[in-house]
Amino acid sequence: MTSTREPTGDGDGGGPAATRSTAIETRGLPGDRGPAAVPAAPVLAVVKDLFFVARIRETARIVGVPLQFARSVDEVAAALPSGVRFVLLDLTGGFDYEGLFAALAELDTSRRPPVLAFTTHALARQTQPWHARCERVVTKETLTQELAGLLRDGIAR
Repeated sequence: MTSTREPTGDGDGGGPAATRSTAIETRGLPGDRGPAAVPAAPVLAVVKDLFFVARIRETARIVGVPLQFARSVDEVAAALPSGVRFVLLDLTGGFDYEGLFAALAELDTSRRPPVLAFTTHALARQTQPWHARCERVVTKETLTQELAGLLRDGIAR
């Protein structure tokens, strides 16, 4: 917060020494990094589809959310210990889902990030076995519509 002092000139008898305080609020304005300026943990996106990689990357840039991509169980396992806000998982990408969920299960439950997964209507039945291990599963269409809010606000546990 920036504070300035200006003469009041309101004839209160205080003369030139009488002043009023005006404050300019800077918190929450673009460019203000907040009191501690601590970078947020990134969202970990496990996505192969180049169209969605580009869309997710650009949306994260626009909303100012740190983002990290992983394309294998090893990359996921390497990213998890440093902390991630949540995992954005493509259930249509042909990943080793058993290995991926095993890597998540190795974390202490207090450090385990929630999983937001996406699929297509056509593959919903085929991806069904993984749905129960995710906090939320949406279609690609829903993900596209809600992506900015999901990246910015996260998902409820």
